[in-house]
Amino acid sequence: MEYILHLLILIAFYTILAQSLNLVSGYTGLISLAHAGFYGIGAYTTALLSVNYGYPFWLNIPIAMIICGVMAFIISLISLRTVDDYFIICTLGIQVIIFSLMNNLMDLTRGPLGIPGIPAISLFGFEISDKIPFLLLTVIFTAIIWYILKNISGSGFGRSLIAISEDEIYAQSIGKNVYRMKIISFTISAVLASIPGALYAHYISYIDPTSFTVNESIFILSIVIIGGMGNLRGSFYASAFMILLPEALRFVGMPNNIAANMRQIIYGLILVIVMMNNRETLKNIFFKDKSKLQPKGNSVV
Repeated sequence: MEYILHLLILIAFYTILAQSLNLVSGYTGLISLAHAGFYGIGAYTTALLSVNYGYPFWLNIPIAMIICGVMAFIISLISLRTVDDYFIICTLGIQVIIFSLMNNLMDLTRGPLGIPGIPAISLFGFEISDKIPFLLLTVIFTAIIWYILKNISGSGFGRSLIAISEDEIYAQSIGKNVYRMKIISFTISAVLASIPGALYAHYISYIDPTSFTVNESIFILSIVIIGGMGNLRGSFYASAFMILLPEALRFVGMPNNIAANMRQIIYGLILVIVMMNNRETLKNIFFKDKSKLQPKGNSVV
């Protein structure tokens, strides 16, 4: 039971991460590989405030969101002056820089040693240390963020973001400030990514830089692509698929000496098949010939 609850909590974390990335990648059409970095900033902010200063969770979250928002705003002013593949490479560089800071600022982050002893969340004097109440809390945050993003996507601002992703020149021609709207989208996405970071720090009670690498950013982006670009519900289904598939492969009977490698091979093959079935979405991401693309929101999960 504890194992199942743990998996459900992870699914909720990655659903929030994928939905927040969907705002900038699915709706605005900007492929970011820095999302795990903002996720990590949220986690480290919460960990440092909790361990060093005894700040409560409900104060840590807004502080983490503000720090992430300020950093994302500054980063976006520079990175969004690039386009397409150059923007992807720029966000990749940002991710590497954030990871390097986490790994090398020994006086602040303790580097590879990580930060242990992060206290459990306390709510009205009740400590949320068991998995069932923590899952309920995480589900509440997931629902709130889904509601916020759903309203954003249905607003005039959200429709403008979709217009930018479909045809940026046309959006400019009808008077949209494309640069400013991209900055807002990127910043909101980063702010929301800090929330699962704060939850993760209190849940695990220990964090280190290895949880916030480039591979983690690629994993989150994979969830967005598999669930469907611009499809918020698809982010949940894809998160469940990506989390549960490797766990399900653990129960496939294989010889112990090859089990680990075979699981990775099978997992990789399944992902390749899923991506091939969703190849039109990949064209939408990396190519600009809109006449050959499938509608937004298609999901293979």
